[in-house]
Amino acid sequence: MTAETDGPGAPATTTTIAIVDDHEAVRLGLRAACGEAGYDVVADTADVPTLLAVLDDPAVEPARVVLLDLSLGDGSRVTDNVRAVLATGSQVLVHSIADRVAAVREALAAGAAGVIPKSAPTSAVISAIATVARGEALNNVEWASAIEADRDFAKAQLGRRERDVLHLYASGLPLKLVAQQLGIAHSTAREYLDRIRAKYVEVGRPAPTKVDLLRRAVEGGILPGLDAEAGDARR
Repeated sequence: MTAETDGPGAPATTTTIAIVDDHEAVRLGLRAACGEAGYDVVADTADVPTLLAVLDDPAVEPARVVLLDLSLGDGSRVTDNVRAVLATGSQVLVHSIADRVAAVREALAAGAAGVIPKSAPTSAVISAIATVARGEALNNVEWASAIEADRDFAKAQLGRRERDVLHLYASGLPLKLVAQQLGIAHSTAREYLDRIRAKYVEVGRPAPTKVDLLRRAVEGGILPGLDAEAGDARR
């Protein structure tokens, strides 16, 4: 299956998807919607161990994005599920009941790229998958609510210059231009960035990519809040 559209919410090229939900009707509905949107659904399973077994088959394409039910009926922990899926190289988009704020926060802390409520229209789910497939963080109202519920959620204590570097870099500037704007050497800017990442690792919120740093900057109030209408942040 190939999709060659660049329209909003649709993949520019074929994007492989996997679905994990313990309700068969939900899986069937999501599979149909993803197929209509041009995605290639490589697996749909009721739990993560079954998904891992399917993806371990060399004949099955890796899933770029896994749409993961927040609370599965097998008693598994959301942190374990998210980390297990991330270990396959897939991005995780959590499909959540809106009132599970603590569990959503746990999923985000484990590395999920975002959360989309089960009450969201199908078009919003498809758009969210497209955002995550592009490697971008899905910054929406649900994501913001999880962070707002705990203002001290995994904040790293950054110094003033570190905050300046993070603000400019996470806003989209290349590190060379960040250094120029702050009047420091490129190597110094790199040292600040390395320190920032180390501090986030210390609080259990590693930020290896620029998108991760964007998320941390929003969480810490270093960058402005989220645009609920836009629904996602651009690099």
